[in-house]
Amino acid sequence: MKYLKYYLLSLLVILIDQVVKFVVHFNMEMGLPGEIHLIGDWAKLHYTLNPGMAFGVELGSSYGKLILSLFRMVAMVFIGYGLYYLWKNRAHPGFIWCVALILGGAIGNLIDSVFYGIWFDNAPYGSPTPWFHGQVVDMFYLDIWEGIIPHWVPIIGGTAMSLWPIFNVADSAIFIGVLIILFNQKRFFSSLPEKNNAPVTENPEKNQPETTNAKIEA
Repeated sequence: MKYLKYYLLSLLVILIDQVVKFVVHFNMEMGLPGEIHLIGDWAKLHYTLNPGMAFGVELGSSYGKLILSLFRMVAMVFIGYGLYYLWKNRAHPGFIWCVALILGGAIGNLIDSVFYGIWFDNAPYGSPTPWFHGQVVDMFYLDIWEGIIPHWVPIIGGTAMSLWPIFNVADSAIFIGVLIILFNQKRFFSSLPEKNNAPVTENPEKNQPETTNAKIEA
C-alpha cells in the first residue's frame, strides 16, 4: 500500500483548499469592501467567485456548467486511477507526486462546483438547479502589472493590459504540479532500464529476478 502516500497528498490539498475557502466565505466580504492587503498593493486577499473554468470562461448553454462538472468528475476518476497505474509501472516518484498535486487541486475545485450552490447558495441566477452549478471561491489576488504594452511590441503593441490573477489553493496545487513537470521532463520521462520497467506488486519477492544454478561445462 505504499502508493497511498500519493493519495494522502491529494487529500491534504483538498482539506487545506476547503478550509481556506470556508474561512474566506464566512469571514470576508466579497469584492473590494472585504479586501485585505498582505504585501502592499501587490498581494491581497480578495473574495471573488469564478462561475466557470479557468479565467472565468463559461460554456454557452444553460446546462454548460452541469456538463462541465460531470466532465470533471469523470476526469477525476481517470486521474485517480492513473496515479495508481503510474506507481504500479514504476514511474518517476517526482512525477507521481506532481500528479497527486494536480488531482487534489482538481477535486478541490470540483467540490465547489458540485456543492457550493447548496452550501453557499452561490449558483448563478437562472441556474436550472443549484447542484453542480456552484461557483468556485477564489481569494489570492496578485496585482502584478497594469499598463500599456509598448508600441514596438509586435501585434499587441499599444494595447492596454492587466496582469492580476486571482486564484485559490487548488489552483496553486495544479499550477505547481504542472510547472514542476514542465521543468523536469527529461528526468521524469527519460527511458528507464529494462529491468526497472516491470510492474510493482504487493509482494516484493515477486519483483526479484529469477536465478538459476545451471552448471557451466568446460
